[in-house]
Amino acid sequence: MIRLLVVLLSTLFIACNSSSPKAPVDNLPNILFLFADDYIFDAIHALGNDVIQTPNLDRLVRNGTHFSQAFNMGGWNGAVCVASRAMIISGQSIWNAKAISDQWHNKKKIEASQESWGKLLEQKGYQTYMTGKWHLPIDPNKIFQTVRHIRPGMPGDFFGKGDEKGYHRPIEGEKDQWNPADSLNGGFWQGGKHWSEVIKDDALDFLNQSKEKKGPFFMYLAFNAPHDPRQSPQSFLDLYPLEKISLPENWLSKYPYKDAIGNPKTLRDEALAPFPRTPFAIKTHIKEYYAIISHLDEQIGKILDSLEASGKANNTYIFFTGDHGLSLGKHGLLGKQSMFDHSVRVPLIMTGPDIPKSKSINHEVYLQDIMATSLELGNVIPPQNIEFKSFLSLAKGENDITPYPNGIYGAYMDSQRMIRKDGFKLIVYPKIKKILLFDLKNDPLEQHNISGQNQYKGKVKNLFENLLLLQRKYRDSLDLSDILVL
Repeated sequence: MIRLLVVLLSTLFIACNSSSPKAPVDNLPNILFLFADDYIFDAIHALGNDVIQTPNLDRLVRNGTHFSQAFNMGGWNGAVCVASRAMIISGQSIWNAKAISDQWHNKKKIEASQESWGKLLEQKGYQTYMTGKWHLPIDPNKIFQTVRHIRPGMPGDFFGKGDEKGYHRPIEGEKDQWNPADSLNGGFWQGGKHWSEVIKDDALDFLNQSKEKKGPFFMYLAFNAPHDPRQSPQSFLDLYPLEKISLPENWLSKYPYKDAIGNPKTLRDEALAPFPRTPFAIKTHIKEYYAIISHLDEQIGKILDSLEASGKANNTYIFFTGDHGLSLGKHGLLGKQSMFDHSVRVPLIMTGPDIPKSKSINHEVYLQDIMATSLELGNVIPPQNIEFKSFLSLAKGENDITPYPNGIYGAYMDSQRMIRKDGFKLIVYPKIKKILLFDLKNDPLEQHNISGQNQYKGKVKNLFENLLLLQRKYRDSLDLSDILVL
């Protein structure tokens, strides 16, 4: 009898103290992740760009908190988006993410996907949805429960098929063979509807599906825009007459170290415009970039409207960011294969029920911290191998502590290394043993290399030593020991 009583009491104790799946799941918030491609940090009207029209992203800025110093760690090949996406899905820093990506490519350790972003939230009761750009060597169906319209790294049309009308253009005084509004060119119009509109339609369908399912949702909406070919309907191109487009202050006709840093003329991104760069060509590319962003912004607005109409907005956290930036003529470069801010820095906006409105945070973070932040929102205890950090308490204003006191690390192949710390940036070009130092407070456009000035020798030495420490932390095997004698 006593034994039976003990068993009954134990059972009752367990029942009262165990977490039934229903109770916590019902209290968890929804997570909407809006992911753009090639989105530079300064291409939002509400963040200071007076030319670009982004009313719906402006709406997110007003309704939430903006991290003004958000970065991607870099890439291990020209397609920097591969590294960025591998990091955010795995939660691991660049070289560990590369190892995972290589294993997935070779069909090894597929089970590691169980500790991916989508699976970790699914295990907590989330319904997970994904559509759009993937660009990783693992089937997204192994990460997300519902998957639609998987897109490659970029639209495949004339690129690499012998028809080069999308490259080395435009040339002033010559007829431009490329028309970004012509849907017959394929690209973003492959399949009959612009890919940004397809993702919007998928999102609206996902939101409708979520009404029929129990538990919170995690929606991963990965737009290919504003990646090239930067196509949009003519009405969006008409928003940006060329005479209203200004050259970037730090534009150059040619970057003197472009070959040494892995940005030769043959690099696909760099081949989009003619050499040397001309004001006409750069302004045209900026016009087309702004146009496709405004078209993207319209689709985001329809998604936000649908979320509000669903009645779920009050319990939804929204993140918007890009996988990396884009040069668009700055420093004479076009792509994202550099350690300048225009290539590694992105907008990062977070909104949610308890996130301050119209707030800007200047602490440096990585865009991949979104993954760790969403895990905290979902009450997921992150596995030990998750290297990025949640900025939730920072966003809520609960603390003002920088998450990366040792600095922001960056890398591009074996051609560039970077540390950003205490208002300075040190860039190393190992192949030519070149060191650059920028005072970001007084030179935010990174135009004046002060590494050779006597008063900054100590700063160069200190930052270089810190860079070596970050290399060890992130398992970076590139030897920089012969660059600077400490």
